[in-house]
Amino acid sequence: MLKVNCHIDSQAIACKQNIVKKYDILEKIASLSSEIYGLASAEVLDAMQERENLGSTGFGRGIAIPHCKISGIERPMGVFLSLNKAIDYNAIDDESVDLIFALISPVNNGAAHLHALAEVSRLLRDEKSCAQLRGTDNADSIFALLSMNSELNAA
Repeated sequence: MLKVNCHIDSQAIACKQNIVKKYDILEKIASLSSEIYGLASAEVLDAMQERENLGSTGFGRGIAIPHCKISGIERPMGVFLSLNKAIDYNAIDDESVDLIFALISPVNNGAAHLHALAEVSRLLRDEKSCAQLRGTDNADSIFALLSMNSELNAA
């Protein structure tokens, strides 16, 4: 529910995951995308991996925003993961990653993808927001934080 630019279902949030490899993060994103949004898991995984092959989406301070575009969806959708232990993600600052917000956008709407990506990166650049996201192991609390931030940013 990040603004109107990105939809995230409360069930698309997985807290304190015990994931130790970057590829496993992408698999978890693809799996949740399939379960929650009805997307083809293999298509999401392939598209996410293809984007990561261009360069890491780990943008620093323990945060990654893997993203891709796929056909058959109307608007950008999100999946959020927090990890129990930060892992190597080849981030731009070489720091390990423990917060991941994946963005899946329609192939034919680059503007919506860019707006959603900007909204997510603004949220995750905010140190207070990240501290709150790291401080909870409850998906409902994270959903509320993401929703609250979208309402604040929309004002």
